[in-house]
Amino acid sequence: MTTQPAVRADQAPTVKMLLDGAFIESHTTEWHDVVNPATQEVLAQVPYSTDDEINAAVASAKKAFKTWKNTPLAARARIMLKLQALVREHMSRIARTLSAEQGKTLADAEGDIFRGLEVVEHACSIGSLQMGEFAENVAGGVDTYTIHQPIGVCAGITPFNFPAMIPLWMFPMAIVCGNTFVLKPSEQDPLTPMLLAELALQAGIPPGVLNIIHGGKRSVDALCTHPDIVAVSFVGSTHVGNHVHALASQHGKRVQCMMGAKNHAVVMPDANKEQSINALVGSTFGAAGQRCMATAVTVLVGDAQKWIPEFVSKAKTLKVSAGMEKGADLGPVVSKNAKHRILGLLEEGIKAGAKLELDGRNIKVAGYEKGNFVGPTIFSGVTPDMTIYKTEIFGPVMVIMGVNTLDEAIALTNSNPFGNGTAIFTQSGAAARKFQNEIDVGQVGINVPIPVPVPFFSFTGSRASKLGDLGPYGKQAVQFYTQTKTVTSRWFDDSSVSGAVNTTISLK
Repeated sequence: MTTQPAVRADQAPTVKMLLDGAFIESHTTEWHDVVNPATQEVLAQVPYSTDDEINAAVASAKKAFKTWKNTPLAARARIMLKLQALVREHMSRIARTLSAEQGKTLADAEGDIFRGLEVVEHACSIGSLQMGEFAENVAGGVDTYTIHQPIGVCAGITPFNFPAMIPLWMFPMAIVCGNTFVLKPSEQDPLTPMLLAELALQAGIPPGVLNIIHGGKRSVDALCTHPDIVAVSFVGSTHVGNHVHALASQHGKRVQCMMGAKNHAVVMPDANKEQSINALVGSTFGAAGQRCMATAVTVLVGDAQKWIPEFVSKAKTLKVSAGMEKGADLGPVVSKNAKHRILGLLEEGIKAGAKLELDGRNIKVAGYEKGNFVGPTIFSGVTPDMTIYKTEIFGPVMVIMGVNTLDEAIALTNSNPFGNGTAIFTQSGAAARKFQNEIDVGQVGINVPIPVPVPFFSFTGSRASKLGDLGPYGKQAVQFYTQTKTVTSRWFDDSSVSGAVNTTISLK
């Protein structure tokens, strides 16, 4: 959000906006380069939408809401059915675009799309998800029931690390609930969300129901303060999430913010060694560590501390290359600034006295010498006072800590302010049960390194990783994107006698 916009370059294609059902050019004078992080090739230029363009997007959504909110549930569900079919049909094309602009391997890009696709599929069940409740004869001739109605124009602000999954977490659930939506994707990789928008229009989403604008902090602030937007959903860094939550809340909006993390995985000495090491190496270094559910801290308990050489050996087998290259396990980080930040944190770790077990700082990838590559890096001997422990590195870095007991591991995890996800690796049911009961983290994995729930459930990060009470998908998303209205009704027979005036609130 602090990236300086570039001057418009005539040779680069432009990223369009989606306003009122049409893809249109911006009239802005501020542009940002969309760069392939493996080659530094400028793929396109994305506009920083003007105030007039942002206002036009919101106005289009507000107008469309008047009719869209009354669209039958079945009609909304059929659009989601069509959208999921189109996303499946075009998955390879979307994955190639995603890999080019974000850097992920093709396999990881397809995984990004698929996890979003699961939410679209869940949205097809809106007929049952949006049902209310009914109680007959709660008093004499009185019935009470609830209905879940759409709330209006909603906005979504999405990060660079999941340019397919996070938009698909947001706009399908909002729209299928009867709302209209304004999306602001990351300016670092907007091409993937625009492909999804094309498919959304093909699926039958009417003009104005989905709009897309672009930009940085100014665009974010405009959405958070616009009087016609009623709800804001955000995924991204803790710093920006705190800003979004405070600003949007001050302007009377519903807000949900999924933010940073420092996820701990506890490895007991009785755990299956090979499975645990494979799982944690994959969850730490996959996507070059650029995911809020990555395993940032591996906590080895007791004799499991002897496994450090095996972690290093396994990490050395990973292939670092451009995401498009066959067999690549992790690609570059998203930008030169991101690489510079990561390398700076690694230097701080070395100066603080952590032991550098595996050094990924000077990795060279043949044919991609300009790429933003950081190789798998492992520190051991890390203590809670070190910056590399306290800070979300958001890169391919494994921080290893050692403790003597499960109680110490739980206390260490609970003392960290973040609460997105955690995991325990063990073959003891008693240890697993104790862990899930005593750990103060919203999402828990048992022999599962990245415990992101399927969309039948809700994403339930906690503490400093989340602001707002409701998660971005599942049943909680339906609650976030609807207003519960309670109706109490009494119908009298024509032959009934009204009797005396009742001046109390009692209904007998």
